[in-house]
Amino acid sequence: MSDELIDYAAWGERFFATAVTAERVLAGVNVLSGRPIDVGPLGVGPGRIAKVTAQGRIGTATGQRAGADPVSFHVDLPVTLRFTIDLGMDKQHFDAEITVPLVITAHARADLAIALEVTPPRTAQVVVRLKAQGLRASLTSRAANVEGELRRFVAKYVAKELDKPYVREATTIDVAAAVERAAAGLGPREESPMAAELTDDLPAALETEIEHSAQLFLDPEDEQ
Repeated sequence: MSDELIDYAAWGERFFATAVTAERVLAGVNVLSGRPIDVGPLGVGPGRIAKVTAQGRIGTATGQRAGADPVSFHVDLPVTLRFTIDLGMDKQHFDAEITVPLVITAHARADLAIALEVTPPRTAQVVVRLKAQGLRASLTSRAANVEGELRRFVAKYVAKELDKPYVREATTIDVAAAVERAAAGLGPREESPMAAELTDDLPAALETEIEHSAQLFLDPEDEQ
């Protein structure tokens, strides 16, 4: 507690720095931490003989403040996935460690709200570390296909989710209403509809992408 008086501009800067911290931003993102991903088995390829399954989990986001004007943060959201391609007589397994980079910028609105703008990654910015179990020469092209498809899918999926109304609502801090309730109301809620809706949609979206890109998971000789 201090009796020191400061001007309104300095007060506003201090308030913004206190209300929008890396810890609070990460607390909001990390409502997703630990949520499972379970897709398939999906039939792909000619006659849908090959079966693709994907299982994984959303990890704990990390990040830090990146700028002060505007106030912004760089956040990395990790996802682990295991893909299995069952060709009937042969099963191939791929472990994927995916990092989804997000840039979150805090904007001050005229209605005394703080809007957190989340910039989705471009396809090239999504980091996929793919490891094929029992890799052999014939898997080289398939591994490249899986890695590229994962990048494309994650970038497209995140961009689509961030454009949904519930995400825009979840990334707005209504300061005027929070002041009326209590200063403690300025932080992100522990439970957010964003977590459930995003992860409920993820398996269906991934299934659609796998079916759409089925041929890219298969080698030419698998068709014969």
